[in-house]
Amino acid sequence: MHHLWLMLLPFLGLVSVAPAEKGLEFPRYDGKDRVLDINDRNYRKAMNKYSMLCLLYHEPIPDSKELQKKHQMTEMVLELVAQVLEEKDIGFGMVDAKKDAKVAKKLGLDEVDSVYVFKEDRVIEFDGLLSANTMTEFLLDLLEDPVEVLDNALELRAFNRMDEEIRLVGFFKNQESEHFEAFKEAAEQFQPYIKFFATFEKTVAKQLTLKMNEVDFYEPFMEEPVTIPEKPHSEEELVAFITKHRRPTLRKLRAEDMFETWVSREDDIEGIHIVAFAEEEDPDGFEFLEILKEVARDNTHLPDLSIVWIDPDDFSLLIPYWEKTFKVDLFRPQIGVVNVTDADSVWMAMDDEEDLPTAQELEDWIEDVLSGKVNTEDDDDEDDDDDDDDDDDDDDDDDEDDDDDDDDDDDDDDDSDEDEDDDDDDDDDDDDE
Repeated sequence: MHHLWLMLLPFLGLVSVAPAEKGLEFPRYDGKDRVLDINDRNYRKAMNKYSMLCLLYHEPIPDSKELQKKHQMTEMVLELVAQVLEEKDIGFGMVDAKKDAKVAKKLGLDEVDSVYVFKEDRVIEFDGLLSANTMTEFLLDLLEDPVEVLDNALELRAFNRMDEEIRLVGFFKNQESEHFEAFKEAAEQFQPYIKFFATFEKTVAKQLTLKMNEVDFYEPFMEEPVTIPEKPHSEEELVAFITKHRRPTLRKLRAEDMFETWVSREDDIEGIHIVAFAEEEDPDGFEFLEILKEVARDNTHLPDLSIVWIDPDDFSLLIPYWEKTFKVDLFRPQIGVVNVTDADSVWMAMDDEEDLPTAQELEDWIEDVLSGKVNTEDDDDEDDDDDDDDDDDDDDDDDEDDDDDDDDDDDDDDDSDEDEDDDDDDDDDDDDE
């Protein structure tokens, strides 16, 4: 699952280049082994010892030195995270897919090269970038309460700025409310990927236009939320609604869930993604993103429309790879369709490099994608046509070469005949003498 885009970053951002001042000392691996080799004898003890257990399910250690080095780098990521979170009651371990197959089966590990987190009776799969920074942030989020409470206007302002994420907010009588308890239990099912908020304050609820026991669902980049119908809600009803509507029209690729976003069959259209590259801090990128948001808001009713926005600044190490693979210039905004299995792609032609497409032009192009008029197979056909043209050119060149050879042969024959005639004339002259 993670092979296409996996980039191990065990030390990036964790080792200071210049001498560190007090308070800015980034952690360095101290050499102590904290990651357990999980097997049939110790896995129960490990699960009982820690409040959370983080396990990497990996292929058997290979014979190749290059692959062994990659495995060691992966282990170093876990060691560094384990060191940083040593006081947080989180255990770390590795499960060999061959040697520890029985344990893997008992624990329900089925996807090699994936990280699984066991918390109480839940198993959460980590689908993010395997770096120390990203994994640490992910695990710290899991340690927090699944529901954050909004008590005042300042906290509400912060909530309103979280437009890049799926989030839910509900208004309840108090923390002892059975309806809040159902909301909290539903939140645990989606933590930390989906944010849940609640308020018990009438003034905050009024600004959110929430009635008692009502829950609003916010899709990324949408201006208005959707109120979940038929309040109050049970845990099962909330989970069912979120599962059905968690596929957003426009979502941002984030390090903490990038593989879930990229590989998820819920977010692609018959194996392809609509992908937009735009730097939010760049004027052109910001303008293009605003156009993209406008199109997404106007077409959020389309069930098949799901656009993945990537800010290249968030994935600097991947920029050369993307430019080479997709054959696009990421210094300017781009939008295209990408096949998630082979990274084949087709990108929207922007006729004027100075002007970005209008919302209507972008909407027309997206309609062509959804209807199948624009797809990655057309690009394959064009490549095949180019190959055929090259073959035809080669054939023409061969024919021309053959004609040239024939002409040369004719010239040689004519020269030979002329030489023979000259020789005959010379012989006749000798006879006369």
